[in-house]
Amino acid sequence: MELAMKRIDLERMSTDDLWSLHVEISQLLQQRIQAEKLQLEERLKLLEAPVSGRRAYPAVPPKYRNPDQPSETWAGRGKQPLWLVAQLRSGRRIEDFRIKKAVNRR
Repeated sequence: MELAMKRIDLERMSTDDLWSLHVEISQLLQQRIQAEKLQLEERLKLLEAPVSGRRAYPAVPPKYRNPDQPSETWAGRGKQPLWLVAQLRSGRRIEDFRIKKAVNRR
């Protein structure tokens, strides 16, 4: 950007001319500030965007448990785990592995 600007003798300017200059400078500053603000908001949106592009899903409690390995559970979503597939092939039903919900007693 070239900074070749004539030096303005503000002392010799009339009040009306000074006010007009003030208004013009204020408008120009407001436009530039707004443009910078928009640029910063766009950069912020890019920084806040999720990395994977997928939305976060809430945690799902397990519905089925392996009786042989109680630490192995399945929520009933996605591919069935190998332990469940093996049990189903041996003739058991999926309901045999359902985790019983605790009853809230008052």
